Amino acid sequence: MNNFLKRLILILFAIALGLFLYSTFVENIFAKRLSPKDTVKFELNDLELKVFYNRPFKKNRKIFGGLVPYNQVWRTGANEATTFETNKALEVAGMPLPAGKYTLWTVPKDSVWTVIFNSKQYSWGVDSEMKPMWDPNYDALNIEVPVQNLNKPVEQFTIAFDNSTDNLFLTMAWDVIKISVPLK
Repeated sequence: MNNFLKRLILILFAIALGLFLYSTFVENIFAKRLSPKDTVKFELNDLELKVFYNRPFKKNRKIFGGLVPYNQVWRTGANEATTFETNKALEVAGMPLPAGKYTLWTVPKDSVWTVIFNSKQYSWGVDSEMKPMWDPNYDALNIEVPVQNLNKPVEQFTIAFDNSTDNLFLTMAWDVIKISVPLK
């Protein structure tokens, strides 16, 4: 066997070993995630918006007032902290939000939700005691939006941008609840 083939086999073996060790000790890259990662984007003219989040499933559970308690800060998804990015300054429900990257937190309530744009970046959504890693000292904007009740449940938590009425909204829906955050 010539030297090129020996080196190629050695390099491929090293890559395979590295993937195996990473998968074993850091994150199982081959396993299906219980709450898959997703990124939603909105682009119009020179405006670019992006949300990264994890999408848990309902799985016959009581979501709001159960799995996600009322009147407590929620990481707005699962796993890593949800992030919202804008390349332009926005008005969010009439309040100014400078261009930048924010973590997105919510406080679900029965008839209204508080939506929080926080300027601190967190590696994960909760600490070892399952408490949100959110630090209110970094809140850039807090707004309240009304809850919309849906006729049929949404199985998987979904964040989207809705521009269907020429008004832009950041929407969040799960179970039989939906909220719409107006963006301008």
